[in-house]
Amino acid sequence: MLEATSHLGQLLTVLILALALGMDAFSLGVAVGMKGVRLNEVLRISTVVALFHMVMPLLGMFTGHFMGEMLGHAASYAAGVLLILLGCHMIYNSIYGNGVQILDYRSTAGVILYSLGVSMDSFSVGVTLGMFRSDLLLTIAVFGAAGGLMSVLGLLLGGRVSRNLGDYGEAIGGAVLFAFGIMFIF
Repeated sequence: MLEATSHLGQLLTVLILALALGMDAFSLGVAVGMKGVRLNEVLRISTVVALFHMVMPLLGMFTGHFMGEMLGHAASYAAGVLLILLGCHMIYNSIYGNGVQILDYRSTAGVILYSLGVSMDSFSVGVTLGMFRSDLLLTIAVFGAAGGLMSVLGLLLGGRVSRNLGDYGEAIGGAVLFAFGIMFIF
């Protein structure tokens, strides 16, 4: 009985953490979705986000306490800078048109950078869960499912919102990414 209660408690803890971490993927998915994405792009982006939401905590769990303390703040700063740059890029493109596009969110590099940005905090959480000897397979599966699902929901919602906002959708999405980047840094 005690073991079943312990497993249920661990499942609830991991699920709450996964949903909290998935909120970044949701919020930023709305911002990127405002730029306009097709259904196949939503699925591709969300799949990569789900993979990163599995890999980053896995790396964190293996890295351990010492490295987590050293890199934890640096990972947040790196994610913040990345999101600020992506946001500025979207704002720039919305103002000056799509003539010169530095980063395409539909490209492989764009999807990887986006996924890395929304999954950075999963690394630090993975370090913490590794110290508590959390069930590895359970953690990775729940984090991946939550990150992917929240990303799909955000991208789809952003696509709907962008149809109503017209040309301003990309600028608003860029401003949201910029704001999240500032929040990561401070």
